[in-house]
Amino acid sequence: MARAILKQSLEALAFLHENGIAHGDFHPGNILFSLNNIDSETEDLLRQDESADADSISPPVQRLDGKEDRWAPRYLCVGQPLAAFTNYTNNLKIKLSDMGDAYFFSRLPTKPVIPTGLRAPELVLSGAVNNTFDIWSFGCLVFELITGWPLFCVPWSKSQVEVDDDHLLQLTARLGPLPDELYRQWKTSSLYFTPQRELYNCEVGGVKEGAEPLVLEQYSVEEYFDQAKPDVDDEEATEIKFLIRRILQYDPTKRPSSAEILQDPWFRRA
Repeated sequence: MARAILKQSLEALAFLHENGIAHGDFHPGNILFSLNNIDSETEDLLRQDESADADSISPPVQRLDGKEDRWAPRYLCVGQPLAAFTNYTNNLKIKLSDMGDAYFFSRLPTKPVIPTGLRAPELVLSGAVNNTFDIWSFGCLVFELITGWPLFCVPWSKSQVEVDDDHLLQLTARLGPLPDELYRQWKTSSLYFTPQRELYNCEVGGVKEGAEPLVLEQYSVEEYFDQAKPDVDDEEATEIKFLIRRILQYDPTKRPSSAEILQDPWFRRA
């Protein structure tokens, strides 16, 4: 099922890329299951029960200052699950949604909108924008949809520097040392690495005064994948790990295109 979801979303990306368009915000929340033909369903079945007692709408909306508001709705409707009208087990069909942050490859944005943990390393370090960001995000999602774990889990922080440092520490743990040209742009790298580029501290923000450096065991993407124990046999696991490595390359010019990924042996299984 995960392979089918990934393959169809990749086909959608390939269609966009062939037309010179990047999705720009590729993440699980924008991968939707297609609805069945709801036109064939009765209105009574589709209509939501508009009742506060049934928890389908909220209590009346009121301004905090007590004044009358002529513009706000009187009630807010609770989200209604549409799972009953979706075939998400057999012959599932995926729709790639939310093109609000899409852009043409010929007109790259200055500040792309990408979830923190799905950012490519060059974007984290220098803000450099290229046309491979959808591909990088897709590589992260291959790992996530198969294992159920995010490959890079970057907690929110008031400090953008600490958010970036946390992400970069995870990148080096999972994928190996940054190339020299990228590493030179990491202004706070000395908080974590010696001049010989040996890791001595994993505490984001640096070693606190009087404290000992925090040293954590480092797990590669392959080791992290195995720890998750996904429900695949050894042969398929090897294919998936190879695919993730093939996609998540530090050099953007070496990342495969969406069309090339579709020809990968793992996707030809589907």
